[in-house]
Amino acid sequence: MKRLHVHVSVEDIARSVRFYSTLFAAEPAVLKPDYAKWMLEDPRVNFAISTRSGQTGLDHLGIQVETQDELHEVYGRLRAADRPVLEEGATTCCYAESEKSWITDPQGLSWETFLTSGESTVYGDSVDLGPIRTAAAACCTPTAEAAPEAGACCSPKQGAAA
Repeated sequence: MKRLHVHVSVEDIARSVRFYSTLFAAEPAVLKPDYAKWMLEDPRVNFAISTRSGQTGLDHLGIQVETQDELHEVYGRLRAADRPVLEEGATTCCYAESEKSWITDPQGLSWETFLTSGESTVYGDSVDLGPIRTAAAACCTPTAEAAPEAGACCSPKQGAAA
């Protein structure tokens, strides 16, 4: 069964953890000094926050799957969406080992599709989403001068080659 993924960039992780734990009536499933994740069943969502981005607010959305078959199904939909797809493959991101691909919607909002295979003791690398960015002034599509800090989860690296 698929799960919606929402990742929000925050300024104060402790304050945000308190807020979202109260809102969801649940403690995070993963809690790190710079990251927290709730795996909620009602609504069925993987909700994550981190302090890794240079900007606060919605970082990206995603679809998390539970099997390789679901991953291939969603990958097929990405290819049918008539937008550039960035196939990242096996990666470490957000304290997890995953296989993932990325796409942006017509407004430039990033969507990841992924299957998590295990945990990681490190936050992991960020992928350069520059090659799939298509709406330069869109929300969540930073301009060069407003790009997130290097190391921001799942957001473009400054100075990365396309």
